Amino acid sequence: MAHFVNQLVFCFFANSVKLLPEGFIPKLLQRALQKPSLAQKYFNSLFEAMESGGEFDLTEIAHFNGGLFDGRKSIPMDADDLKLLVEASSLDWSLIDPTIFGTLFERFLDPTKRSQIGAHYTDPEKIMQIIEPVVLRPLREEWEAVRSTIKPLTDKASGIKPTSQSPGDRRVADNAARKLRSEATLKRDSFLARLSDVRVLDPACGSGNFLYLALQGIKDLENRIVLECEAMDLPPKILSIGPEILAGIEINFFAAELARTTIWIGDIQWRRRNGIYSEPPPILRKLDSIECRNALIAVTNGNSGEASWPEAEFIIGNPPFLGAKKFLGALGDDASQTLRGTFEGRIPAFSDLVCWWFEKAKSQVLTGQSKRVGFVATNKIRNGASRIVLDNISNQLAIFEAWSDEKWIVDGAAVRVSIVCFGKAADSPRLDGHPVVSISSALTPMTTGVISPQKLKENAECAFIGVQLNGEFDINETVALSFLTAPLNPNGESNTKVVRPLISGRDIMRDRRARWLIDFGTELSEPASALFEMPFEWVKKRVKAERDTQKRASRKRYWWRFGETMPKMRRKTSALTRYMATSLSSRHRAFVWIPHPTLVDSTCVVIAKDDDATFGILHSRFHLNWAREQGNWLGVGNDSRYTPTTTFETFPFPEGFAPADKPEMRNATHHSRISEAGRRLDRERNAWLYPPNLVELVPSIDPAYPARLLPKNAEAAETLKLRTLTNLYSQKPQWLLNAHTQIDNAVAAAYGWAADLPDNESFEHLLQLNSSRANN
Repeated sequence: MAHFVNQLVFCFFANSVKLLPEGFIPKLLQRALQKPSLAQKYFNSLFEAMESGGEFDLTEIAHFNGGLFDGRKSIPMDADDLKLLVEASSLDWSLIDPTIFGTLFERFLDPTKRSQIGAHYTDPEKIMQIIEPVVLRPLREEWEAVRSTIKPLTDKASGIKPTSQSPGDRRVADNAARKLRSEATLKRDSFLARLSDVRVLDPACGSGNFLYLALQGIKDLENRIVLECEAMDLPPKILSIGPEILAGIEINFFAAELARTTIWIGDIQWRRRNGIYSEPPPILRKLDSIECRNALIAVTNGNSGEASWPEAEFIIGNPPFLGAKKFLGALGDDASQTLRGTFEGRIPAFSDLVCWWFEKAKSQVLTGQSKRVGFVATNKIRNGASRIVLDNISNQLAIFEAWSDEKWIVDGAAVRVSIVCFGKAADSPRLDGHPVVSISSALTPMTTGVISPQKLKENAECAFIGVQLNGEFDINETVALSFLTAPLNPNGESNTKVVRPLISGRDIMRDRRARWLIDFGTELSEPASALFEMPFEWVKKRVKAERDTQKRASRKRYWWRFGETMPKMRRKTSALTRYMATSLSSRHRAFVWIPHPTLVDSTCVVIAKDDDATFGILHSRFHLNWAREQGNWLGVGNDSRYTPTTTFETFPFPEGFAPADKPEMRNATHHSRISEAGRRLDRERNAWLYPPNLVELVPSIDPAYPARLLPKNAEAAETLKLRTLTNLYSQKPQWLLNAHTQIDNAVAAAYGWAADLPDNESFEHLLQLNSSRANN
């Protein structure tokens, strides 16, 4: 009966979205109501046609199958049954929320056993607290990295113009542009293929809510990529990602079948929402990857052993909670002994059942069969015997996102849970929604070192994250030039007031892109911004529609401004002719001078200081070592991450050199030595990055902005591509080491340390300095 009801629900849905002929199910039910004795026959014939595609009563029926229509027959129905079905079929099933299927079906089958098959309702917002950091965030970051290599190609292609209108010149220009776009298309297609190869596993999948929402998110990303690339003038691409990227394990047969139905209906709904109405047969793709079996124990030829899990890049889910005291009653003596014996030595005997899933997932990551995991657990996993499983995870992997004590609704009752996300990739850790240095196995903030460093008052309001755009405010040089050379606006102002150069972390370390920004500042009203006609219309066309959909009221209301305008950072740098910046995350740590009025984006950290001494101190091995220890690591390349709070604001500068210290507090000799060493590093680095024989100083497109060093010719341009700070610090030539040694010696003297003081000892000294200053 349960299988039959599942088939009916899908038929109602298929009728509403017109996968079945319009009005077909209501018509069939009305006919069956007239002759209830033939109702079973009618449905058997319909299901037979849906199994392989065919004809039913002179009506063509599409090929559905997928396992839902697999030859099993309908059940007998009387007139009362059919009246209920007629009433149900009159509803619009097209927008039914698949995440409630578990609750609906469990209550239908047996209200007294709602929670026993693991298919109960789980709030989608809570589920996204796992799917977002575990699955979607790393995939989006990967795409942004790929996109940053595609956009320069398409921008360059768009900028290619024939030198004359002759057919030959036009053909040369077209071929050059086509070659660039072809290269960009290959990059896009390569990433989309990588996205198609993603596998997501829920080893306790219940009715499939986690898998359903993960698929929706990945399909959204695929669609976004295709649309973004079309906006960059790349050819369209057919969307191909479907349920085959999912895998699930569920011990209850009906719950496993529910999971398949949830995913099928959700996939079809997504396609309809995005204007895709063609459904190649079979409409329901096979979901054999949703397995009905025990996720922990496998029995082969009467012998019990540890069950295997399919390889999957991401593992997510809400495994069952069952305290040690309830093991025997729920699982039985034999099953409990088998489970504990199979995992003996790996999990304490009196742990909650959920710990077995954590241990299995940890093993999957350590053996390379998975990369990232996110599970819901009882909040008791932070304490007692259960915590040992998190101790092991913390020692061997990293917890990168956690919610220590969350309210969770199960069967209408609120329970307290912990959400734990872990893996090899060392993201910037977040605990209960807030950045932390690291997360302990007790799901509490944890810092490195013997002492927990505190933020120092003398370093406050000096380091900032750059502006966060949240919209297409960045423009290429061609567009910027058209704005800057336009006639004065109705307010008598030039567009130089709202157009300025832009630098990203990638530009600092790897590229020299000519990027610009439309910036309406922190307080300019919409009417005042509209007076800068061309830039305003650009932003209105490309930003407003997307901002109107955002939930954050301020971003919707102030759509013409950046998502984060960083007013404090602007105030601190406005009086400076230059300030320092470093890439938020990079393989090597380096600081560069940014000339006013250039802005940096949110991939950079700004240091609002313009003196050579601070520049030198930040490049000393003492600060760089501190940054490595107090920062964290990010991405596939394990890049270091520099933050204004945990890295800069905790760093104890030499006496008298902190940002808030007055100049007269500094030792003049130390100040002179450090400043000269800082200037030397900057001078020699720039000479390597921009050899005088390869570059020329070119005035900017507007005199309000600093001149730029550009390649003298195409050959010079190719050479300069390899001259980046990333390559320089990877190579570490002797002259660079000498420049840094001069800085290290000068800074060590300012601290009163020996020049050859080991890094571990200098770090301990810095911890002590931080502690003494924080307590004063």
